[in-house]
Amino acid sequence: MYPKKLTRSVVSNPDYPVVQTTQGKVRGLLEEGVFIFRGVPFAQVKRFAMPEKVTPWEGTRRCNVYGPVCKEIHTPIAHDEYNVPHFHYSQDEDCLNLNIWTKHINEDVRKPVMVWFHGGGHATGSSIELYAYDGMELADFGDVVVVSVNHRLNCIGYLDLSEYGEKYRYSGNLGTADLVASLQWVHDNIAGFGGDPDNVTIFGQSGGGQKVATMLQTPAADGLYHKAIIQSGLLEARPDNSQESAREMARLTVEHLGLTKENIEKIETVPYYVLARAAQQAAADLGTPIGTMINWGPVLDYDYFLGIANGIPFREETKHIPMLVGNVLGEFDQNFNCIYAEGSKNDWDDEKVDTLIKQLYGTQADAVRKGFAKAYPDKKIVDCLYTSRIWRQGHKDYCNKRAAQGCAPVYNWMFSLELPMNGGTVAWHNADEAYMFHNANYLEAEYIPGVSEELQDIMTGAWVAFAYTGDPNHPGMAPWPPVKDGNGACMIFDRRVYAAYHHDDDLMAALDPELLPPKEITIPIEEGAGTFGGGPRQSL
Repeated sequence: MYPKKLTRSVVSNPDYPVVQTTQGKVRGLLEEGVFIFRGVPFAQVKRFAMPEKVTPWEGTRRCNVYGPVCKEIHTPIAHDEYNVPHFHYSQDEDCLNLNIWTKHINEDVRKPVMVWFHGGGHATGSSIELYAYDGMELADFGDVVVVSVNHRLNCIGYLDLSEYGEKYRYSGNLGTADLVASLQWVHDNIAGFGGDPDNVTIFGQSGGGQKVATMLQTPAADGLYHKAIIQSGLLEARPDNSQESAREMARLTVEHLGLTKENIEKIETVPYYVLARAAQQAAADLGTPIGTMINWGPVLDYDYFLGIANGIPFREETKHIPMLVGNVLGEFDQNFNCIYAEGSKNDWDDEKVDTLIKQLYGTQADAVRKGFAKAYPDKKIVDCLYTSRIWRQGHKDYCNKRAAQGCAPVYNWMFSLELPMNGGTVAWHNADEAYMFHNANYLEAEYIPGVSEELQDIMTGAWVAFAYTGDPNHPGMAPWPPVKDGNGACMIFDRRVYAAYHHDDDLMAALDPELLPPKEITIPIEEGAGTFGGGPRQSL
C-alpha cells in the first residue's frame, strides 16, 4: 500500500503468481517473499439485493491493483491525518472485493487465515483506508494469510426497505450479508492461497470490531470462522438499530425521493448522490443534522441479525468461539471529553493539571485521581483527563458476560502506550492497529525507537498465536490469563507488558457518567481550530 523501502523486488508476470479460484484464475504479485492479490471480487450485487456469487470469467484476471471501495455519503475530513494516515481510493457501488497477503500459494500449506473488517462505523471507510491496515508485515512476521474486505456501507448497505416488498426483506442488513459472502469465498478459495479454511480468525477495529461482534449474532455466518478479535468496537450500553427506527428512516428517504410503494423499484436506479441526499434529509428529519455522520448499522430484525446489545444472551452456536477483546486508553476521550487546553500535557504544571481535573470531573476529581493512580501507577496523573470509560467498560462487560455464560476463553487487553506526538499523547482510537499489524515502525506519530520494535513483536505475536491456537500466549511475553470466575484479568500493552487484575475497577466507577458534570468543549470543532491538550481531534 505504501513504500517501505526505496528498493524492492516485485514480480508480476502474465503467468506468475497465479491462483485458481472457483470463479477463475487471478494474478497478483510477489514482493519480498509475500504474495499479494488486490481487488479480488468475492461477490456481485444489484442495489438493495443480497450478494450473489461472481460470474466466472475466462482467462486470468489481473489482481495487482486495489478494487473500488464503497461510495460514501460523507467522507470525513481527516483531522488526524498525521497520527492516523489515510489512503482514500476510487469509490463505486460495485465494491465487493478483497485483498490477500500470503507467503504461500500452495494448497498443502494450510496456514491460519486472518480476515480483517475495516472501521469507519457502518457508514465510511475501506479495507485500505488506513496505512496501518497493510497486511504485508503481518503475513510475513506471523506466516499467516491476511485478508481485508470491502463491503456495502451507509444507505446501500443498511437502508431497511423491508416494508416495500419481499425482495427487500434483508435490505437493512446487506452490508452484513456482504461480510458473510466474503467469509464464504474465503472458505471456498483460501486453500489456494496457502490458507486453512478450517482455521479462520475474524478481526476488526472500531466499526470493524462491531462487525466482528455482529458475525457472532448472524446465523448465516456460522461455521465460516473459528476465532474472533474485537478492537475498540464495543460501547457501553449502545443499543442495536431497531427495525422500527430503521423502517422510519427508510420511509422518510423514500418520501424525499418522491417514490411510493407502487414505484419503489425506481430506488434501485436513482443516482447514488440523489439517494444519499434523500437519506441525509431523512436523517435530518429524525434529528441528525445534514453533514453529520448517520448512525448506519445492522438492523435487529430477529431473523438475519439477532443483536449484540447488552442483555442479549450469546448464541449457543457461537459460544465455542475463543476471543480477544480490548481497546486503547484514550479512544476519543482525549479529543471530545476534555476541556480545551493548549500545548503538550506533559509540560503543564501541577496547578494547571489540578485545575483541569477539577473542572472536568467536579466532585469526582479525587476519586478519579485515586482510581487512575491505582490502575496505571507508571503514568502521570494528567492522563486521567484523556481516559475513556464508555469504550473500556463496554469491552469489560462483554468479556465478563461471555465468561459468565460459559463461552470459550475470552482474553481482555488494554493498549496504553504513550505515543510521542505533541510531546506525549495518550493512545488514541486506531493507535493499536499499527502494533498488531506490525507496522508501527512505518508510522511517524507512533514510532518510539527501541520500544516500538519490541512491543509490536509482542503484540503481533499474541494476535498470531491466537490465530494459530486460540490462545494468545507465546514465549515472548508475560503469561496472559483469560477472563474467568470474576478475576478481572487484563493484559496491559505498554512499555511494560503485564497482566493485571481488576486494575481499573475503581477508575471506571469514578468515571460513571451519572456522577460527573456535563462535558464541555470551549472551542468549535472545525478544521484548524487547534488541539485538545495532548493531541489532535480524531475522525471516527
